Amino acid sequence: MSSRLRQWHRGWLRRRIPPAQQIRLDHRRIFIIPSKAGGAFLLLLAIMLVGAINYQNSLVYGLTFTLLSLFWVALHHTYRNLGGVQLKATGGRPVFAGEQAPLSLVLSSMRREHQALRLSWPEVATHTVDIPAAGEQAVTLYHPTLRRGWLPLERLRIETVYPLGWFQAWSLLDLDWQVLVYPKPVKCPLPRGSAPDGAEHDQDQMLVEGVDDFQGLRAYQPGDSRRRLDWRAWSRGQGLHSKVFAEPQQQSLWLNLGDAPGHDLEERLGVMTGWVLALETDRRPYGLSLPGQQIEPALGDVHRERCLRALALYGPGVPT
Repeated sequence: MSSRLRQWHRGWLRRRIPPAQQIRLDHRRIFIIPSKAGGAFLLLLAIMLVGAINYQNSLVYGLTFTLLSLFWVALHHTYRNLGGVQLKATGGRPVFAGEQAPLSLVLSSMRREHQALRLSWPEVATHTVDIPAAGEQAVTLYHPTLRRGWLPLERLRIETVYPLGWFQAWSLLDLDWQVLVYPKPVKCPLPRGSAPDGAEHDQDQMLVEGVDDFQGLRAYQPGDSRRRLDWRAWSRGQGLHSKVFAEPQQQSLWLNLGDAPGHDLEERLGVMTGWVLALETDRRPYGLSLPGQQIEPALGDVHRERCLRALALYGPGVPT
């Protein structure tokens, strides 16, 4: 298929079946043609009909038209097996480049059951599922990832040849999945960590709750130790407060793109991804410095996801 014809086909599909997180299959979204087995069966019927005309054999006439009626009934049953199915995308979590991205969806039926439905993308293994009558079926599909950024997904193909295999009914759906692919982590020794331009080194020393230095008072919270309650303030009618102590956490580390070794940008981003994961494992606070973007030192899942997202979407040509 030429590029111009492919673009026209994609535009036509987008108008006929626009992207949506929830789609119900109807006559506008379902295509059906005879399968290879159905085409061979039609050819056999044509040969039988020619023989019946040539020899004026009533028995062959009856058999030919009976089989043709069965062929027509199979067309309607194949369409009904796909018609009325509702698909709803339920999300996909971020993964690292090279991993299989899990994409979850739920297939449901309003009335009748649907059997032997096949779900697939080009060059991806087919997944077969049955839907019970007036029920639903949760499915997780896996799609390979090669590069960082938003995962480019072809339209999901759902098809069936049930019940006799003489017809193939299918639809091509864009369930509007948004799956972020992080750079593939590369193990590399941690850098010394220089502060980026405009950042002050004295801000890199972070404080966490501890037992060394008294920092002040805060309102009592359920679960605070009784030994840290300020009973004097409470006796003076100032309310119940807890004493707050802190201790310095180990010095935070700035991760700069210029400090990452590598032959190209993708390899350097992979090294920085490995640094982020290593520092999270060591529970050492870190900040991220990319040209045009800085993330202050911190720790935790939210900070980790923010840094990995910045690495995944960094650079020209990667949509944010």
